[in-house]
Amino acid sequence: MTLIIRDKALWIRRRSFQMVYEARLGHPGGDFSAADILATLYFGVLRYDPTNPTDPSRDRFVMSKGHCTGAFYAVLAAAGYFPEADLSTYMKPLSMLNGHPNRNYLPGVETNTGPLGHGLPVATGIAIAGQIDGTASRTFVLTGDGELQEGSNWEAALTAAHRKLENLTLIIDRNRLQQGARTEETASLDPLDDKWRAFGWHVEVVDGHNYDELFNVLSESPKGRGKPLCVIANTFKGKGVSFMHDNVAWHHGVPNAEQFEQAMVELV
Repeated sequence: MTLIIRDKALWIRRRSFQMVYEARLGHPGGDFSAADILATLYFGVLRYDPTNPTDPSRDRFVMSKGHCTGAFYAVLAAAGYFPEADLSTYMKPLSMLNGHPNRNYLPGVETNTGPLGHGLPVATGIAIAGQIDGTASRTFVLTGDGELQEGSNWEAALTAAHRKLENLTLIIDRNRLQQGARTEETASLDPLDDKWRAFGWHVEVVDGHNYDELFNVLSESPKGRGKPLCVIANTFKGKGVSFMHDNVAWHHGVPNAEQFEQAMVELV
């Protein structure tokens, strides 16, 4: 399974970078830091049926860092929610593939995201509904680390812990970069694991580019945990391409032709 996930993650990186290159818009650095997490979820963990995207028994995934649509749309296409050929319409007029995901346009999108700090509150509500209904469905949400500076996340964290939402898993893409600066220079988050434990969550810290670590922690049954799970996935913005690696300039950079060709050579 690890080899399948690795191949999917590589494809996500290559295809999303091509989308950004052709559209001249996008957030490729965050696409790359999240690619391994998304590939592990969709090809190793989540229960879903792309032919029946509103199946009540499905697991739910909320892409809170909604500006990273390159990777998100690529994984949805790879998972079969819509034809891969549609990725070539990314950001074009009247395309379903907006700069931010819209559930009214695209199957597989659980909720509209883009304004940061909204994903976890929405996912908490979804998990509460699942708890009330007594379903076996799990709810996963992927946030950036910079968006944890939004207070709405911490209100949701309190609520989720109070409700003992063991069906809720938060994954933090901890690449330590946000628009224009490092997170610790903007508003220090560390010690991030202790903060989530103090809010009543079970916390695991993993290498966000290690497929085995990701799969093991995300696939483990939550039954009996009695609290929500926070997975802090340590990652690198621009992972996989030398000139993008840990480089804040690629938060929303667009490659020129030479850079695009270099990235395609390195992404193997």
